[in-house]
Amino acid sequence: MQRPASLLSIFGICLMSFVAHAQLDPAVQKAKDEVKTILNAAYEQDKKTSRQLWEYAEVGFKESKSAALHVQHLQDAGFKVTTGVGGMPTAFMASYGSGKPIIGILAEYDALPGLAQEGGNPEKAIIPNKIAGQGCGHDIFGTASVSAGIAIKKLIESGKIKGTIRVYGSPAEEGGGGKVYLVRSGVMDDVDVAIHWHPGNKNEVTMKSALAYKSAKFRFYGVSAHAAASPEQGRSALDAVEAMDNMVNMMREHIPQETRIHYVITNGGKAPNVVPDFAEVFYYVRHPKREKVVEIFDRVVKTAEGAALGTGTSMKFEVIDGTHDLLLNKTLADLMQINLESIGGIPYSEAEKEFAKKLQKSFLGTIPPIEDAQKVFPMKIELTAGGGSTDVGDVSYTIPTVGLSTATWVPGTPAHSWQAVACGTTDIAAKGMINAAKVMAMTAIDLYMQPITIQKAKEEFLKQKGDYQYKALLGDRAPALNYRDN
Repeated sequence: MQRPASLLSIFGICLMSFVAHAQLDPAVQKAKDEVKTILNAAYEQDKKTSRQLWEYAEVGFKESKSAALHVQHLQDAGFKVTTGVGGMPTAFMASYGSGKPIIGILAEYDALPGLAQEGGNPEKAIIPNKIAGQGCGHDIFGTASVSAGIAIKKLIESGKIKGTIRVYGSPAEEGGGGKVYLVRSGVMDDVDVAIHWHPGNKNEVTMKSALAYKSAKFRFYGVSAHAAASPEQGRSALDAVEAMDNMVNMMREHIPQETRIHYVITNGGKAPNVVPDFAEVFYYVRHPKREKVVEIFDRVVKTAEGAALGTGTSMKFEVIDGTHDLLLNKTLADLMQINLESIGGIPYSEAEKEFAKKLQKSFLGTIPPIEDAQKVFPMKIELTAGGGSTDVGDVSYTIPTVGLSTATWVPGTPAHSWQAVACGTTDIAAKGMINAAKVMAMTAIDLYMQPITIQKAKEEFLKQKGDYQYKALLGDRAPALNYRDN
């Protein structure tokens, strides 16, 4: 006997039929063609903008020049821009239009410390005296998001679509949790759908969650003394850090295997012959489930307390950041997948193929074919979380959210690497950037012109979220504006 179709499968079939119908709507297609023309015309200027941001390479909450450049472009385009949002000097909210729907596009622009690599060089070549580099591609991230927002604004201005477009400038994604403070401040409460993207090494819609995480700096205070003449009068704060690290490393055997814990000693003393009276270690704790992150983090705190007790020191810790896992929305992902497939992948010139081959020689492990950059990968729903974390997770527990990545890096390039920084000034990155802008803008057009999709996305969002009431994992602390200072 044939089984009746499940409600989920019926919903999926109906939705895909609706989405397919929407793609055939001449008015929708005309608007998409116009936005592609707008973004093609902006390509050269966007390349210059992203290159300027690549040069700035400002770390979290220090992105004063980067944020100002985006704000200036948005103001010049006619947006009303509010800066300093959520208690963060380098955050902003840019708005144009009126009424519903309200679509938000997320922008990032912070760099990573210690990745100052020459652009366009397929061999490792560190730039002297430069403290940071765009190892996660946020220079092109922010540029594409702003450009997509401006393109949508032009359609609203000309009466092609109706509603409000917002661009949210979120600083310090790399460990500072900028979007958490935006969510907590309430500036996204009236947004109907949030759209984001991320640089990557393939073209795909995001249907894999992220790891929830919580981070803190643990500070130990001891007593200084001459390390040779009177060590008995000292109490080493560095000993406490090392004792904590040892206990955490032993703890790894007794925690869920999906957990990720990593740390760096940010201050271990100044001279070997002085017993350090201060030392600091910076910890991240990650797990696919937010409640497990809290539980494991609390155990890490216990190791710090034990280390202080055993070494005769005292300890204080400061929670720096905490983000949720990523709540996925298939309704929106199906829509974005169609738009990504219509735009396609990233073609390489012969010179770019040679650059890619040389760069891939520095990779470890399996190396994917260069031709992967030209492909659009089919949407694949993965039940396990990815290896990284993102503050987009907090947005996704507040608003129906959808995102993608494009091949702005050579296939196989790891994020947070000098290779990713090297790709940042190439046309490979610029072509991926403009493709991302087109897909985001086209997805927004579908939502403005076919608002029933927003309704379906919200229904799915509420079902996925269930009874959970959002609460920031970093608590009620103010933004850690100096978290990049040692």
